[in-house]
Amino acid sequence: MATPIWFVNLLKKSFGLRYFGAEMTKWPLIGRVMERALFNGHRSGDALFYLPKDRVIINEAIDTQRNIVAPSEVVEHFINESKYIFLMNSCICREAANCQDYDPNLGCIFLGEAVLGINPKLGRLVDKETALAHLERTREAGLVHLIGRDKIDAVWMGVRPYTKLMTICNCCPCCCLFRFLPYLAPKLQQKIERMPGVVVEVTDDCVGCGVCADGVCFVNAITIENGRARISDDCRGCSNCVEACPQGAIRVVIESSDYIENAIRRLSEAVDVG
Repeated sequence: MATPIWFVNLLKKSFGLRYFGAEMTKWPLIGRVMERALFNGHRSGDALFYLPKDRVIINEAIDTQRNIVAPSEVVEHFINESKYIFLMNSCICREAANCQDYDPNLGCIFLGEAVLGINPKLGRLVDKETALAHLERTREAGLVHLIGRDKIDAVWMGVRPYTKLMTICNCCPCCCLFRFLPYLAPKLQQKIERMPGVVVEVTDDCVGCGVCADGVCFVNAITIENGRARISDDCRGCSNCVEACPQGAIRVVIESSDYIENAIRRLSEAVDVG
């Protein structure tokens, strides 16, 4: 049964409590209930990760004279494969947070048979061309794609099965729901992974200015230690820090030439969009 609009409005009003809700996953009894309701199966075939921005990867390819396929190819692949495409009227997160920096009208895209159960007041079914044009606008706005299978979306929208619902979020660094990731129970923090084959590293040009550590990272993976930025293993590879660094001292490294194919394979195993 599709989620009614009054419940969506309630979720928006409670958005500010998301960090508290994440902390609750560490409570023994309540945490187990929340895990089963919202995260169950997060290590049994799910795949959900941020994609580095195309313009960061393309610049890296130019600098090193390599031919690297842009990460957005992953998103475009699944849009072209999907029979059903649902475009949200707005971004629930940015609306709830009253975002002042990014357009709240650049909403998520959902793929797969399960979208037929989404409340039509939240958006509309669109064709591939419309979806691809929307994605281009989100990239021009500097948003980061988050793609994969996310049970939370299936639950709040009241659709089934969640194995036939692919989420494509277009995230800003200030309002993304998954900024609560560092506050979750440790095993649930693995819900979002780094895109296979992607590494973000600090170069010797770093002067320790701290810009990258000031609200830029979705998961607070950057600290300043001994006058130099340090990126922890918590990094999910979104590449926001690469663009934010005034010294150009952070870069994305592609460790495998078939990283696009690996990402598509992982996502295909988790979600059926056909």
